[in-house]
Amino acid sequence: MESSINEKHLRDEIVKVAGPVFIELLMGTLFGMVDMMMLGRSGDAATTAASIAAVGVTNQLVFLGLSLVQSLNIGATTMVARYIGAKREDRIESVVKHVMILTQLLLVIPILFIGLGMTDTAMKFFGAHEDTLLIGRGYFRVIALGFIFQAFNFSIFASLRGSGDTKTPMKINIIANLSNVVGNAVLIYGLFGFPRLGVLGAGISTSLSQVIASIMLVRVVLNEKNIVHIKIKKKFKFDKDIVYNLVKIGLPASGEQLAMRAGLLMFTKIVASLGTVAYATHQICISILNLSFTPGQAFGISASTLAGRSLGEEEPDKAESYIKMCGKIGAVIAATMGILFFFFGTFIAGLYTNNREVVVEAGKVLKLMAFIQPFQCSQLIIAGGLRGAGDTVWTLISTFLGILVIRLIFARIFVMKMGMGLRGAWLAVLVDQGIRWLLILMRFRTNKWKYITIR
Repeated sequence: MESSINEKHLRDEIVKVAGPVFIELLMGTLFGMVDMMMLGRSGDAATTAASIAAVGVTNQLVFLGLSLVQSLNIGATTMVARYIGAKREDRIESVVKHVMILTQLLLVIPILFIGLGMTDTAMKFFGAHEDTLLIGRGYFRVIALGFIFQAFNFSIFASLRGSGDTKTPMKINIIANLSNVVGNAVLIYGLFGFPRLGVLGAGISTSLSQVIASIMLVRVVLNEKNIVHIKIKKKFKFDKDIVYNLVKIGLPASGEQLAMRAGLLMFTKIVASLGTVAYATHQICISILNLSFTPGQAFGISASTLAGRSLGEEEPDKAESYIKMCGKIGAVIAATMGILFFFFGTFIAGLYTNNREVVVEAGKVLKLMAFIQPFQCSQLIIAGGLRGAGDTVWTLISTFLGILVIRLIFARIFVMKMGMGLRGAWLAVLVDQGIRWLLILMRFRTNKWKYITIR
């Protein structure tokens, strides 16, 4: 009886943290899909393919920046969760200030320099052809400018999630995403007397929605009743222990994210070599894959927060139970996603574009994506638990081997040597996810992550 009560308690706690994250990520991804669908119907076939490709190219830069921002944020989530578990809430304000300032100084400034000062060079580097350059320059610059606010938002969201507050990020993100979709409709198509701006309109709307989210978040962190808050009048001073923790947790996490971005960039270049239509198809498949990330990400964040808090309370076995229970729930959702992709892939792809060639090819890729689901979801959840414990070295190793070595080798074999086209590229993704899952599971079973300390 005791164990079933405990299991129910674990489930309730997990759902309390993961539920809002899942809704937030799902809504965000769905809104992103709607954005892509709007662009897919914003002009003739050549214009829409170039517009979708421009979004894909710009996302390479944004995801690179956000990946590094998340590296610092992993440290913030872990520290906030640990300090709450150890009843040291007085340390949280300093964590939030450190993450905010370091993010803007170390990460936002370089992204602005690349996005605004090296637009054409950067876009070509990320795989843009001439048609994409022509249509996507303005979008690229506007999104780079919006990164100032996006990075700030990510930092505060990470701290809030570490405290177990996932409802606030959910509410703010839903409002921001809703305003983005409305703004997109108005500016892409030129409704209510506004100019018809196409992909540039999508960029302006996206960046403005980040500004709206930032304004709402400032109100949250200035409220001293919240666990995560800052006092503007309180003088900021660097705390070497917090910087040490951020470096200890964040440096391997940065390495992991850089390895991931470098691997994905090289992988995308292999796909881009197949031409604009294949690249546009790939972007649609990536957009759908992002939807399937949501269960793994949501329960990974839940595992991270609850494992971190349990380790702060000096209850390592409880941390393990949280991670295992997150994995069980995630497995059911992953199986459901896989079935949907396998049987309804062509229908889902058809929502994005009228281009029959793209729809048929995307449908075939989605059948492969169905088999990726269980491996992807499980490794995202266990890796989330390990990060919550501060164990970011092993996640770096698995990502480095999986994406930079295994995926690229198999992509070259399947696409370039065997001529399997886009499906060959996605078969390489399946092999990569399977190997990463195995490496992360092996690390989890050693229990060494339970004994990592922070200052």
